[in-house]
Amino acid sequence: MDTFIIEGGHALSGTVIPSGNKNAALPLLAACLLTDEPVILRNVPDIGDIRSMAELLRAVGASVEELAPHVWQVHAREVNTTRFDPRLFGLIRGSITLAGPMLGRMGKVHLPRPGGDVIGRRRVDTHFLALSALGAEVDTDGAFCLRGPSLTGADILLDETSVTATENAIMAATLARGTTIIRNAASEPHVQDLCHMLVRLGAQIDGIGTNVVTIQGVERLNGGEYTIGSDYMEVGSYIALAAVTGGELLIKDAAPEHLRMVRMVLERLGVCFEVRGEDVFVPADQEMVVLSDIGGAVPSIADAPWPGFPADLLSMVTVLASQARGTVLIHEKMFEGRLFWVDSLIFMGARIILCDPHRCVVQGPAPLHGDQVTSPDIRAGMALLIAALCAQGQSVIRNVGQIDRGYERVEDKLRAVGARIERVTLRDGARPGV
Repeated sequence: MDTFIIEGGHALSGTVIPSGNKNAALPLLAACLLTDEPVILRNVPDIGDIRSMAELLRAVGASVEELAPHVWQVHAREVNTTRFDPRLFGLIRGSITLAGPMLGRMGKVHLPRPGGDVIGRRRVDTHFLALSALGAEVDTDGAFCLRGPSLTGADILLDETSVTATENAIMAATLARGTTIIRNAASEPHVQDLCHMLVRLGAQIDGIGTNVVTIQGVERLNGGEYTIGSDYMEVGSYIALAAVTGGELLIKDAAPEHLRMVRMVLERLGVCFEVRGEDVFVPADQEMVVLSDIGGAVPSIADAPWPGFPADLLSMVTVLASQARGTVLIHEKMFEGRLFWVDSLIFMGARIILCDPHRCVVQGPAPLHGDQVTSPDIRAGMALLIAALCAQGQSVIRNVGQIDRGYERVEDKLRAVGARIERVTLRDGARPGV
């Protein structure tokens, strides 16, 4: 098991470059199945989830080649099966985005249950309701079997603003007959990236970036090239890291147009950053003070669909709140298991009351000390890494393969800005010999 050993309590300083958006790269790779011509994707992050998706594409007959670092070519000249290996499919949550392109290309698909972070129930009903509206027959007895040899456009109202369900519906609709309107659609930057790439390949999509997306079906898609945008979740993580360590970071190619709500929320914790063209600069030694609501009420920070505050950054905000003077309520609305990781932060010295599976109260600032913790999922793992770099003394973070699924070469990037972090491989149950 890969493990990080961290010596915390040191301010970080320097320049970091975020990788491409993981949540865009996964559906973009899946969308390559919609065409029999080659597609080249640039700025693809070199992370575990991407490698898992590449194996899934190869398993159904596509050629997947890394032409250069972060440049991948997918050529699905033929798709020779409609079934996926349950082990491979269960490695990542993003595997569910194969439903739409496989249905659009092959007219049928058999899906095992997807994997991903264990953060509570993650329903897939919205995916199948949307695909059913396009004419697919869905059998959910055991594995998921979808048949739709002749998809037809429809006016679809999603029962929740699901990112991956929106992506599946868009991909299936690109090759359906007639016009599809998707209402209550998710509009996150990664959904926009998917739409823009499909348009490059010949799809006809209007309403990109809104909650009503209209797709005019086409007979076929072409090949092409597309560059994936920067991962604003990684950018948000680095902003939080700079703030809690008192450091100064310049984050290059930070996609600041996607950080407006992030900026508003961080300012409520006393964290500021400057936008310099396409870059973000986080100044050193910020005075982190919680901004109370009108009348002195305790403020609440909650996640919401785009353009609201992203759920994937709530873990980082929880660490920030533990170091800001004042009290704040963190409200995670989507998943009933996502806040359970705060026990580890409490063991490190944070003053947090877990009210219920969705809410916790954080009072700061609380000095953190090093401890031995385990990364339960991608974002909580990164939050614990941020906490360890802020804490005094040594921390050990186990199961960092979870962090690797979403952050590329994170220890190398952090060492480059002064972090004292080492990756070691330990047998299960072994203790680090340091």
